[in-house]
Amino acid sequence: MLNKIGRIVRFHRKQAGITQKQLADLAGIGKTAVFDIENGNNNFRVKTLINICKILNITLNFRTSYKKRRICLFTLSSFF
Repeated sequence: MLNKIGRIVRFHRKQAGITQKQLADLAGIGKTAVFDIENGNNNFRVKTLINICKILNITLNFRTSYKKRRICLFTLSSFF
């Protein structure tokens, strides 16, 4: 799931013509956080993902599932 999210974020960031640093500045996070998200390397705050999705105009839909005490937080709608 994190890899898919990362690919979608990277695709839309590149389509927007902005760098990881520019996206990080707009989202109020560090450049390494964007790198980690794009590479599926990090668990991140939902608030961070919401900010990035707003900046990149990605639709974010929430749903919940209580499998194994985990909550499935979102699906991303994308042309990717």
